Amino acid sequence: MESLFLLNFILYMAGVQKALLESVGAKDPLFPRRLSGKTLVLEIDGLRKTFTNNGLKVEVLKDLKCSIYSGEIVGVVGASGVGKTTFLHMLGTLDCPTGGKIFHFGEDVFSWNDTKLSKFRNKELGFVFQFHHLLPEFSALENVMMPCFVAGESRPKAREMAKDILAEIGLEKRFDHRVGQLSGGEQQRVALARAMVRKPRLLLADEPTGNLDERTGEKAAELIFTLNRRYGTTVVVVTHNLALASSMDRCIGLAEGRAVELNASELKGFGVGRIS
Repeated sequence: MESLFLLNFILYMAGVQKALLESVGAKDPLFPRRLSGKTLVLEIDGLRKTFTNNGLKVEVLKDLKCSIYSGEIVGVVGASGVGKTTFLHMLGTLDCPTGGKIFHFGEDVFSWNDTKLSKFRNKELGFVFQFHHLLPEFSALENVMMPCFVAGESRPKAREMAKDILAEIGLEKRFDHRVGQLSGGEQQRVALARAMVRKPRLLLADEPTGNLDERTGEKAAELIFTLNRRYGTTVVVVTHNLALASSMDRCIGLAEGRAVELNASELKGFGVGRIS
């Protein structure tokens, strides 16, 4: 009788544990091990992306699942052509999935109309790209003011916000310099300031150190970590930089269209440390 009771109790507790874990999202195979004080920022469930080229369908992402929580810095790594940038663009609502769901802060944003989605993107998301995409005919200050204008801020308010973030990252003496007058590292810092000027809750960066020399890239990476700590911004970074990937909270590897949680020793096997 005691053995039967013990068996039933073990089965009951296993059922309770399963229900509890599923209620907070642990059915996700990439469920993070750090839950305390975290809220769900991104939930990706069954994500698929298919491109058609000359009548041939190419499935880049298939049944991809993962979760990302508030305040995390998460790396996305993988070999060339595996779909890292495509994945990041969908997280940033710049591209639509072929199938599956992406929930931002619990909301299915792809069910919204374009106007609502654009407002959400401008308010809650920040973007940093490898090649900056700064406007060369404008000064550093004016480039950083752009997202504020899109949001409807007055020129004085936009100028104040842009000055504050540029000064915070050490570019107070470069306000009036045009893009061509800035070094590569300074241009990347301006791009980061532009991404962070409205204090978004989610920062998405595509190879932010990939176009920089090693020392300048390290400074850019340090700045991203500093802003993450200061504002609690959740950060997702596509990278092939081994030092950067190794310093992140977590790394997600993409392979055969799916996501795999990686530890530091597995990074090189996913192309990290090589140009990808």
